[in-house]
Amino acid sequence: MRIGPSLILASRQTLAMTPQLQQAIKLLQFSHLELAAYIQQELEKNPLLAETSGDEGPIGEPDAPVAEAPADTAEALAAAAPALAEADERWTREHADRGGDGTASRVAPRDDLPDALDFVAERPRSLAVHVLEQIDLIFSDAGDRRVALKLAEGLDEAGYCRLEAEALAQAVGQSVKMVERIWARLRQVEPAGLFARTLAECLGAQLAERNRLDPAMKALLDNLDLVAAGELGQLCRRCGVDEEDMREMLAELRTLDPRPGQAFDFEPVQPVVPDIFLTPARDPDTGEEGWHIELNAEALPKVLVDRNYHATLMKGTRAKTDRDFVAERFQSANWLVKTLEQRATTILKVAREIVRQQDGFFRKGVSALRPLVLRDIAIATELHESTVSRVTSNKYIATPRGIFELKYFFTSALPSRTPGTMVSSESVRSRIRLLVGGESSHQPLSDDRIVDLLKGEGVEIARRTVAKYREAMRIPSSAERRRLGRLGMGRAPLPTAPLPRDLSSTVIAAQALAGPAD
Repeated sequence: MRIGPSLILASRQTLAMTPQLQQAIKLLQFSHLELAAYIQQELEKNPLLAETSGDEGPIGEPDAPVAEAPADTAEALAAAAPALAEADERWTREHADRGGDGTASRVAPRDDLPDALDFVAERPRSLAVHVLEQIDLIFSDAGDRRVALKLAEGLDEAGYCRLEAEALAQAVGQSVKMVERIWARLRQVEPAGLFARTLAECLGAQLAERNRLDPAMKALLDNLDLVAAGELGQLCRRCGVDEEDMREMLAELRTLDPRPGQAFDFEPVQPVVPDIFLTPARDPDTGEEGWHIELNAEALPKVLVDRNYHATLMKGTRAKTDRDFVAERFQSANWLVKTLEQRATTILKVAREIVRQQDGFFRKGVSALRPLVLRDIAIATELHESTVSRVTSNKYIATPRGIFELKYFFTSALPSRTPGTMVSSESVRSRIRLLVGGESSHQPLSDDRIVDLLKGEGVEIARRTVAKYREAMRIPSSAERRRLGRLGMGRAPLPTAPLPRDLSSTVIAAQALAGPAD
């Protein structure tokens, strides 16, 4: 047997990741805004692409003839002169009939109408820019400015400065007393509460600005741990006030901003533009209630290939390199238009299957949400799972129950006591929230009790799973809910965003103690 290197020819099929295929994959996963930005770039790069409104026909079609421009401007004006004269006479007659000299009917400026620029939202300045401007106004001494800038570098996104005065003094070669003096002046910048080291210091600065930092309020700020613990009686004794005054103090505490720095550096929220509309519809043949699904025409890019311009370029171009360039741009434009059409078809195909499989959700709500994975949709639509994943990312559907990302309808499964059936994890989370929402404020449901209640409804679930779902929904533990219940003020509202470090439990307790907002 001969052993040695040799050449062997073999044929096999492989997937070539061409630029066109890469473009198709990229477009499929783009959101509405990302796709619009990408199309704008392509319009700038490719002269054979043209943007059109939704009600226009394709550019270059026989039913949309393109008028030829006159070669000379003088000739164009001469050709248009009769039409212009007729228009002038008609305008004069119309305004003469109305009376006056023809000027009164012109649209006059109105003082009561806002300027168009009034509708343009001004982007807020960043926290860094705001603080630097304040430092420039407050400090003229170079040494003071240096310390102030070092303190500004220590600001976090909430507006707190948690540096150590001793360490900073050593770093800048100044005394601790001097650093504390600069720090105290910085705590006077607007908005009140910036450069605070603690929550109590932040809230105290805001109360001082309102002339409300009296001895009782100072005592309250010194005992924020009791606020978090819900000890209303001890708070009254330490602050020297009765229960009614304490509730008023806590109500005022709730109006303060524990994160003054977050008024800066925020990104404006982009409105969600649905890619798909779902509306109830009745089958004209059977009379059964169903659904009508359609793509949002406003969210679809409107680009066409300008075939007239392509023909003009090919007629007037003789150099091979130029003709090759035009041909390549023409091919690229055609491919982009076809890819956009395929993208729209695929989105609609996947959306229809999701609606079919989650019909119960659209009719009854989240309790009827079925367990669903990408593979289920992929098999039904004969698409690859990765394709379904790209289609459902950053795509939204407007339904009678609200606007949802397509990804929302994919949920994991939990076992049910009914043989052969599973329960959606999202419906279980919704049920946990409802159970906690209906519990007694004095006897909140423990995780074990929630497990028992869910099992009574046929859902097999472990206590650690209930705890995981509860924490994901930012529902406090039963022990914390019990502390708030002892105050007799009901449950505290859940925070809508994470609070920095030492703020969360204090603010929740303050809200509960103060009662519902006005």
